[in-house]
Amino acid sequence: MPEQRQKANYSLSDLLKASWMRSSIKLALIAIVGGVIIIWLLKLFNVAETPMLSDVGGFFATYGLAGIFLVTIIAGTIVPLGSPALVVAASPFVNPVLLILVATAGFTIGMSINYGLAYKLGRPYLQKRVSAEHLEEITFVWNKWGWLLYTIFGLIPVFPVELLAFVCGFLKTSITVFLALSFIPRFITFALLVYLGQYMGAWLGVA
Repeated sequence: MPEQRQKANYSLSDLLKASWMRSSIKLALIAIVGGVIIIWLLKLFNVAETPMLSDVGGFFATYGLAGIFLVTIIAGTIVPLGSPALVVAASPFVNPVLLILVATAGFTIGMSINYGLAYKLGRPYLQKRVSAEHLEEITFVWNKWGWLLYTIFGLIPVFPVELLAFVCGFLKTSITVFLALSFIPRFITFALLVYLGQYMGAWLGVA
């Protein structure tokens, strides 16, 4: 009973205090700070005027969409490959509409892999990747806030939405609902990141 009352009072602020959430947010903050420093250094040393950036632009123009598709598939699973940063970096060199669609499709496929594995293999598979305590907590969070929480996690790249994909498969959430919750928020996120990347490219003088 005390445990049930404690769960009933569980809030979003409690979720943010969870160890797996704090670790994800810390890593994201480190990545953001590192990205800002790199962008500042690129501007400081006027990298836009160097042959190196031309080579990078050529690489993205030739292989960018295929590479981003593969990376976002893997990033949609439990492997963090920094797909948001890659999308931002590629946006000055690649067709923005295609980039948004390809990145979103890749990430959704990766999420669907998580969903399918958890759906078929159940709790034993999940507990090899998520501790029993964290799995119980995430499952409770899903049952309490469901699609709203998934949407928030999907819109904010720093949150581990991949874990919720496992929970959706484990709880056998409707595949239609799952795909909509995976695709739409991430489509919005990647669209904003592409806009940011194009703005940064113009600021650096590469677009």
